[in-house]
Amino acid sequence: MKITGKVHLFGDDIDTDAIIPGAYLKTTDEYELASHCMAGIDENFPERVEDGDFLVAGENFGCGSSREQAPIAIKYCGIKAIIVESFARIFYRNCINLGVFPIECKGISKHVKDGDVIELDLEEKKVILKDTVLDCNLPTGTAKDIMDEGGLINYAKKQKN
Repeated sequence: MKITGKVHLFGDDIDTDAIIPGAYLKTTDEYELASHCMAGIDENFPERVEDGDFLVAGENFGCGSSREQAPIAIKYCGIKAIIVESFARIFYRNCINLGVFPIECKGISKHVKDGDVIELDLEEKKVILKDTVLDCNLPTGTAKDIMDEGGLINYAKKQKN
């Protein structure tokens, strides 16, 4: 499966409080959370995102607290995949559980700029840029099975049947 989308580029050490600041955690409404996605860095981020875009960042993305609202805000904002140099491990697992593609791709932040259109080839595990192809790491095994079902709840329901 190939996905094409626009890049929204961020730096290193983006923590969950920047992704969805604590002041916005008074709701469980996914779309309300999404309306404040990345508010700790860029209040206007949700207005620029189109459904299917990519969030691209450097090292240690999603560090900080283990709040599930961070990947929820990203998912419901319209981001199809998060492509970074490296993830904080709890954030990575929350992405899998919620059905948000967490993709590690060394060098990605040095090869793209904000607004670039890139292609993600999920089967070949590659990001295709204008003149560069980068290998990526995607979830495998049970984590991939969970992603294929759209998240842990859907996966568990299917296992029950």
